[in-house]
Amino acid sequence: MGAVAAGHSTTAEAARLILQEGGNAFDAAISAMLTACVAEPILASPGGGGFLTAHPVDADPLVYDFFAQTPHRKRDASEIDLYPIVADFGDANQSFHIGMGSIATPGFVGGVFAIHRELASLPLQRLFEPAIELARSGVPLNPFQHLIAQIVAPILRSTDTASRLWHASEEAGTLPEVGTLHHNPQLADLLEALQREGEALFYRGEPAQLLVRACRENGGHLLAEDLEQFEVIRRSPLRCHYQGAQILTNPLPSLGGSLIHFSLQLLEPCTLGRFSAASAEPLRFLARSMRQTQLMRQHPEAGNDLSHAASLLQAFQSRVAEGGISSRGTTQVSIADRDGNLASLTLSNGEGCGYIIPNTGVMLNNMLGEEDLNPLGFNQWPKDQRIASMMAPTLLMLADGRRIVTGSGGSNRIRSAILQVISNLIDFEMPLAEAVAAPRIHLEGDLLSIEPGLPAETISALEEEFPQQELWKQKSLFFGGTHSVALSSSGEVSGAGDERRGGVWLSA
Repeated sequence: MGAVAAGHSTTAEAARLILQEGGNAFDAAISAMLTACVAEPILASPGGGGFLTAHPVDADPLVYDFFAQTPHRKRDASEIDLYPIVADFGDANQSFHIGMGSIATPGFVGGVFAIHRELASLPLQRLFEPAIELARSGVPLNPFQHLIAQIVAPILRSTDTASRLWHASEEAGTLPEVGTLHHNPQLADLLEALQREGEALFYRGEPAQLLVRACRENGGHLLAEDLEQFEVIRRSPLRCHYQGAQILTNPLPSLGGSLIHFSLQLLEPCTLGRFSAASAEPLRFLARSMRQTQLMRQHPEAGNDLSHAASLLQAFQSRVAEGGISSRGTTQVSIADRDGNLASLTLSNGEGCGYIIPNTGVMLNNMLGEEDLNPLGFNQWPKDQRIASMMAPTLLMLADGRRIVTGSGGSNRIRSAILQVISNLIDFEMPLAEAVAAPRIHLEGDLLSIEPGLPAETISALEEEFPQQELWKQKSLFFGGTHSVALSSSGEVSGAGDERRGGVWLSA
């Protein structure tokens, strides 16, 4: 049997059908990628990008990096179309920057074709079919996608084409209700053309020409050479060990995997398993590791790419043990097939920039407007470089023979969400569903955000060291979405869709 976990039942079902037809995990991942663009259109788009951590049963693991690339040229700040909008998360507001000047070179389409050429077993046309059919027939807007649409409503209303696609009325202040069929027939047409003509259509054909012209005329950076020269990068995964388990995740230059690795190294000497999972002690160590990881990122000796982080490990380990010094719109798909192939896929379109390529139904990313990805300030990015990301599709090889496929959405919370799932599985030996559902914490600056479900005495004990606390009233997408599957040594499958981000899991 195989299994798939994803952020939408339609995405998961498309992958399951491919597995049931004899496709492998990577066939299923491609079908899920494309279907997510229809079922989870704010989180996944041909105008965005992502990462796949792939472990074929008969080959070495590999990470496919098809994330966004910075443009070859940078227009003067006075010329670019880049402006803020405010997203309403309910308990908090956050500013995002959108417009033509926020668009980076998209890698999604290149990723689809590279994965198919090198890992898939079924014809490309079969893998495109579910997404094409659903884009025409429509997918009901579920509660989580409706929530996301409400959060980024200013983006969905920022251009006429986006407003028409989403039937978003500025005057009425409304969006489609839960259950409304969301259609995108122009995307269906584009996908049909792509499966016939190949990726060159997107990077050199009419869609590329329209995008480049719009950037030239309306304050964007992209040139034809940005699209023509985009390449999917293959990397060996970052390998690390924690309490007898092996972990494979996204390597540098993306930061998420390396930060998870650093946090695990900080926690290794603390032996969290000697405590109760809901007690203050392990959560205090976790929060300290988050704090020290933040400080390491700011340390001048770490390097902008964390290349020298290892040399700082010992000093930061002591601070975790003793106390002391006080990438946004993403979706995750995890797949294991009956033969033991593993695929962890994380996709992102940022929040979307508002611009839709005419006649394609494709909204472009706003990666150049992502504050998390632009730590030096907007329009300060280096030219023609892969944008660093917190996305960290991850595989765990546990001592008992289980193999776990996981990852998360959630921007800066990606690393803390994955870190806590890893700890729950390894330190506290929780079943997968319990490890995913357990209450989470996240430290940002000095503010410790805490999900409901922890004992009051635990929260009070944490307050001594972390007095700035935000107690959330309910579990939230803020804390990530670690949709995960597990394959036992005997071939049994299990899974967990993270309820925080509308997750489901299905066996195949």
